[in-house]
Amino acid sequence: MLLPVDIDFSRLKDVLLYNPQEPMIFSTGIFLWLFAAFMLVYVLLQHKYTARILFVTLFSYYFYYKSSGTYFFLLAIVTVSDFLLAHCMERTEGVWKRKGLVTLSLCINLGLLAYFKYTNFLGEMIASFTGGEFTALDIFLPVGISFFTFQSLSYTIDVYRREIKPLTSLLDYAFYVSFFPQLVAGPIVRARDFIPQIRKPLYVSQEMFGRGIFLIVSGLFKKAVISDYISINFVERIFDNPTLYSGVENLMGVYGYALQIYCDFSGYSDMAIGIALLLGFHFNLNFDSPYKSASITEFWRRWHISLSSWLRDYLYISLGGNRKGKFRQYLNLIITMFLGGLWHGASWNFVLWGLFHGVALALHKMWMALTGRKKGETSHGWRRVAGVVITFHFVCFCWIFFRNADFSNSIDMLRQIFTAFHPQLFPQLIEGYWRVFALMLLGFLLHFAPQRLENACCRGVIRLPFLGKALLMVAMIYLVIQMKSTEIQPFIYFQF
Repeated sequence: MLLPVDIDFSRLKDVLLYNPQEPMIFSTGIFLWLFAAFMLVYVLLQHKYTARILFVTLFSYYFYYKSSGTYFFLLAIVTVSDFLLAHCMERTEGVWKRKGLVTLSLCINLGLLAYFKYTNFLGEMIASFTGGEFTALDIFLPVGISFFTFQSLSYTIDVYRREIKPLTSLLDYAFYVSFFPQLVAGPIVRARDFIPQIRKPLYVSQEMFGRGIFLIVSGLFKKAVISDYISINFVERIFDNPTLYSGVENLMGVYGYALQIYCDFSGYSDMAIGIALLLGFHFNLNFDSPYKSASITEFWRRWHISLSSWLRDYLYISLGGNRKGKFRQYLNLIITMFLGGLWHGASWNFVLWGLFHGVALALHKMWMALTGRKKGETSHGWRRVAGVVITFHFVCFCWIFFRNADFSNSIDMLRQIFTAFHPQLFPQLIEGYWRVFALMLLGFLLHFAPQRLENACCRGVIRLPFLGKALLMVAMIYLVIQMKSTEIQPFIYFQF
């Protein structure tokens, strides 16, 4: 006799509907269960191209709904408008008409971005200049709006430049823009790289499957074990009240944040790339051990590669790049990084962070020109070691302003570091936060480990039998459950 199954449908409804306090992210249990069911249907549809594409697109929209609620309609607006505009561009020969169409695409995408991210910032700025008052509007910032608008813009701009042909299927384009692994926090996937993969036969080799599992496991470890733990138990406390702590504690907090934001964002990218591999799609590398960089130029070749290359190809080059003399090149670098800082958020701290990096890039290019060093030429030995140390500390200095929305907090941190360092407190600090510092040490050791070590680990996972890969995933999920806090810790780049 079968026993009746008691299902609490009200609880099921709460789980499946959008909850602003519990957005769906890769490290949550609800995503892991849904993804398991998703994969079952996905495999069953492997030979039905259109049905599979439709299924993934619908799941992607649901995934975005679980992250941002009803704002998934913005995704549809961007998708339909850019699809139609690209088609109009393809049928239009007149230069000015084509420019008008790509400008309209820019206005729609950047207009949405401007309204949701910058309305209050611009209102406050205008009010401060005019001496008036401005009451901030209650505007919800949809998760990942900066990513999918930039991704869609890459398509219309490439069509305008005649570098790609527009898609003939709206469903295929919707699939490209909404593909859930990278939808809410990148990497920003170029149309020229992704679109040729859409209608290819579904094929996941043993190497792709094993590498996907390795990336998902390493991403989970970075995000849910290292980043979340050091953030909750140390970094947030320091940044929230820097004057309550000595300079050595503030400095360790800055180092902790440098590791936290790297593990958080690269962890998401690893999981996104890994999940895409399990689905048969290839994404480009988004992080390449950025703190190993010996110059700020090298840092931006290794950090958030999809954004830095997007800014280079669609903004820096459009401004003239290095084609209009050295002074114009330096100015273009500063403008590009200023706008890159503003892309991260409507706040003066992001603007200042972008300007710091822009000026540093310009100064490095100037130094390279003065010393006669060629583009891409790298230093070796003690010069490289010195370059890595200087670059890392400059990046950490900039992270202070990136993390602190309040400029006075950044000044307080720097004042504590330079005037109240108190190194004698370091042993007590280690004793009180030994778990945090153990994870920080592990995180930096893994980051600075030779690339061949990571490659060897990846090959080891690839060679594991299916059961071994499954046990590895279960072990990592168990570790995440043991380490996680009571509240979900969204990815840092969800706010961008």
